[in-house]
Amino acid sequence: MARTENHPLGFPGYDTVIPKSAGMISEILRQHGYSTAAFGKWHLTPEWEQSLIGPFDRWPTGEGFEYYYGFIGADTSQWDPSLIENTRPVSKPANDPDYILDRDLADHAIQWLHQQNALAPNRPFFLYYATGTAHAPNHAPKAWIDKYRGKFDQGWDKLREESFRRQKVLGVIPADAKLTPRPDIIPPWSSLSEDQKHLYAHMMEVYAGAIAYMDSQVGRLIAELRKSGEWRNTVVIFIEGDNGSSGEGGPNGRLFEQSAIAGQKEDFDYMLTRKEDLGGPSVYGMVPTGWGWAMNTPFRWFKRASAHFGGIRNGMVICWPDRIKDRGGIRSQFHYITDIAPTILDMVGVEEPKVLNGVPQMSVDGISMTYTFDDAAASTRRHNQVMEMLASWGIYRDGWLAAAPFETDAFAPPAVNNSKWELYDLSKDFSQADNVAVQHPERLQTMETLFWQEARENQILPIVSLATSTRDHPSLGIKRTTFVYPAGVNHVSEDAAPPVVNRSFSIQAKVEIPEHGGDGVIVAQGGRFGGYSLFVKGGHLVFYYNAVDPHHYSVQSTQVLAPGQHEVGVDFDYDGPGAGRGGTATLKIDGEVAGQGKVGQTLGKWLSHTEGLDIGEDAITAVAPDYSSATSVFSGTIEEVKFTIR
Repeated sequence: MARTENHPLGFPGYDTVIPKSAGMISEILRQHGYSTAAFGKWHLTPEWEQSLIGPFDRWPTGEGFEYYYGFIGADTSQWDPSLIENTRPVSKPANDPDYILDRDLADHAIQWLHQQNALAPNRPFFLYYATGTAHAPNHAPKAWIDKYRGKFDQGWDKLREESFRRQKVLGVIPADAKLTPRPDIIPPWSSLSEDQKHLYAHMMEVYAGAIAYMDSQVGRLIAELRKSGEWRNTVVIFIEGDNGSSGEGGPNGRLFEQSAIAGQKEDFDYMLTRKEDLGGPSVYGMVPTGWGWAMNTPFRWFKRASAHFGGIRNGMVICWPDRIKDRGGIRSQFHYITDIAPTILDMVGVEEPKVLNGVPQMSVDGISMTYTFDDAAASTRRHNQVMEMLASWGIYRDGWLAAAPFETDAFAPPAVNNSKWELYDLSKDFSQADNVAVQHPERLQTMETLFWQEARENQILPIVSLATSTRDHPSLGIKRTTFVYPAGVNHVSEDAAPPVVNRSFSIQAKVEIPEHGGDGVIVAQGGRFGGYSLFVKGGHLVFYYNAVDPHHYSVQSTQVLAPGQHEVGVDFDYDGPGAGRGGTATLKIDGEVAGQGKVGQTLGKWLSHTEGLDIGEDAITAVAPDYSSATSVFSGTIEEVKFTIR
């Protein structure tokens, strides 16, 4: 799969569906007697399979994990996460004012270890732990952010130089490695205004606090393994990063990842007013591109540059006290993420299955790294690797890397016939500092030919940009025009919900208002970081559209709903064509116009990639500031809510 589950295409390799012929190591180990559990980020279930009616065979519990606790999407708020336990949504504890997801994940993983050790102490276990931290949003307890106050005031250029020097002292990069220059799209720190420096430095403080706090929670998990007596015979493989560090925050960083998804430009002056909110529950922040670049020292690029090591290289530690004696040793052989599964199978003595659950298996694409454990100088046994994602591509072969030039605009059409390939001799150039394509034209031509051969064999073709997408895929919602929901339906995933994005639509609800009044949410989709809500407050019907702070729009009825049965709703007339345009919201009570107002802009891509549609409440976080999720439950009676897509 060369696409994330958010961007399916109608081509093999880009359909976001992990085939049954690629059974996961969790299922292999489960069938060999291992207890298995997964915690944290999943992001592997096709979007049309994420609803609560499944199918669940590509959820964690369908891929060999006997227990799962985490979130199945790309990311979620650390403070108010969209949580799944096995296949059902669950809420964070209501009585924990200091709740944060990283601690919760560690708590659940430790509890699972306790149970595993108590009930089946002789059974081996496989635990997959994927905290969302390092990816957006950058959330952390204030005390941990404060630890880094002033630590990044020198800016990204100086920080990069400092990191480079430390890397050489530690020996994690070769002594002759070069520090690559700053890309033109990143401004020098010295060129920024004082306000920019203050804001951007604080964004990095938040990022550092988040990483440090996450690390402390991983430390709790490691401490528990030591306490259990299982430490010396437990293999720990630790990888930290976000496909390299991320530059997706753009030049200014962002208060909200959702702004980037919606294609909205955040006003810098407004961002400055929210500086102290960064890291907290009211924002969904991302660091500026300059920090993403600095975190990938000494490499040139960052996440999405899949043929440049800044975009794919993360630090990795393998620990196995009973077997690996070179504690703290450094290994420099070339290996790829697909080598981890073969390494685990090799370490535990399990053969790669030819057939799994009745399905013939494709060959595992990787080799074991165990040969490096006893010999730091062993020649690398990984000779070849093809790379591609979002129209960034390249090929590695025996110490050489040929790469198509990285285009910073992932939405631009891919230049598949581009003749300006780059070539790097990694045996002499660890950081890809020197493009030697001109000096070695024959080798480059050989590498190009090899890439296209590998691209055909590995379902990489056709190469497409991020902008390329299709709505012609399995869906519970895209092609429907009428949706009827009874009371109590909630957590409806984006793909299964009414497709109201960039469309006109109507909502009609049959409700009964009690004698004491009937406040609360009739229907809501999304939450604090984008969405819409139809609710009653003080007897008035309200339609609220949250297009990400500060773009909020509210339309309220002029009349108060009297006790008794009513048909209420809203007609939304979209101002298209185009994405993210505004519209007119007309409220109706018992067939009569009860209010009208303008919505200045809408969310033109996703309403919410973290929260679903709810009937009779607004779960997780509130779309509108008029209520909280805890107070959102409708106090009257809802017979049904009907959507008509126009």
